[in-house]
Amino acid sequence: MNIQLKPEQEQIIQTLIATGKYINASEVISKALKLLEEWEKGYEDWVEETRQKVEIAAEQLQRGEGIDGEVVVERLREKICKKSSSKQPEVNRYALQGKVFRYDEPTEPVALEDWEVL
Repeated sequence: MNIQLKPEQEQIIQTLIATGKYINASEVISKALKLLEEWEKGYEDWVEETRQKVEIAAEQLQRGEGIDGEVVVERLREKICKKSSSKQPEVNRYALQGKVFRYDEPTEPVALEDWEVL
């Protein structure tokens, strides 16, 4: 098999060999292929897991066990707020509230943050 590598790919291989972790290009390529194989397997597992979750959710919806969309959105907002407040100092989510705000182009899309102000 003959493989053409781009110069930047060859440079990556040479840099890895220079670290002493690999003896030659063949070892680098073997490791890269092994990692690619593991990644592909992980991706396939994720797809299967997601498919199963979607099937379960669809069955729950058919049984009337779904949650109202507005409730879901509110729960997600609360979750996001909790995560962001634990990582950063308190930020005013409604920085534009009480301020004059005008759209010059009323037909253009409105950002979610701006929508709450309107």
